[in-house]
Amino acid sequence: MKLLLTGAGGQLGREIINIAKRQSDVELHPLSRRELDVTNRSQVIRTVMTIKPDVIINASAYTSVDQAETDTEDALTVNAHGSQYIAEAAQEYNCKMCHISTDYVFDGRSTRPYEENDPVNPISVYGHSKALGEKYVRQICEKHFIVRTSWLYSAYGANFVHTMLRLGNDPGVESVRVVNDQTGSPTWTFDFACFLLQLIQTEYYGTYHVSNSGSTTWYEFTKEIFRLASIAKPVVPVQTSEFPRPARRPAYSVLGSKKIVEQGFQPLRSWNDALIAYFQSIKEVLPYEDC
Repeated sequence: MKLLLTGAGGQLGREIINIAKRQSDVELHPLSRRELDVTNRSQVIRTVMTIKPDVIINASAYTSVDQAETDTEDALTVNAHGSQYIAEAAQEYNCKMCHISTDYVFDGRSTRPYEENDPVNPISVYGHSKALGEKYVRQICEKHFIVRTSWLYSAYGANFVHTMLRLGNDPGVESVRVVNDQTGSPTWTFDFACFLLQLIQTEYYGTYHVSNSGSTTWYEFTKEIFRLASIAKPVVPVQTSEFPRPARRPAYSVLGSKKIVEQGFQPLRSWNDALIAYFQSIKEVLPYEDC
């Protein structure tokens, strides 16, 4: 399988690379944003024409949620039009496209896990740009997978787990205040990437929700991070209103994984078990062959 990966420099892209390069049946072509500007339509078309991949995983994204509120054009250009150009290239050269999306396409008003066919209603510019990207992929590329996930963390780059560990180990910080009224599902990129590499080998096209099982709040998630990292610093629960941010966040964005079960896949392990495995992995050599 010849796989073209966009956004190869991000935390998900780097995880996919580390797993895929250990699979003898995958010929990987990873391209970072410096190597492929997804907002340049002619460059996208030319790259796909040259590589002729069987599958494209589009992990490129504008992810600065708060900055997107004022940087609207850039967010839409990358997340919406960049996805459009990749979908056009995938359709023209008859390859599959796996497009990564987010729980932020929902408004957070649900009282049950969101299903794949629930209507989207984003409440931020970032969420709107991702929802528009999904729309383009559905309209343009017949052989598409749209995979929504939530609260990603990894061993690479900036993410919530790294931020909490930094604050927890900072002697100048007496306690850590974390919101306790936003509920979602933390997802380890290793588990998510393993699933993606299974999915793209199939022809089970459509929209999927994929995150580690179960749900929690950012506050409870932080308490578990500190417990596993043996950090004794107090964690203080606060309300979202005490942390005003430019972009609104969905209060509840748990994703139901009904479709992956219907298609015969195993749901991802619980977020608690995944976090334990994550901490073990950063101390040892991670057994990528377990995918």
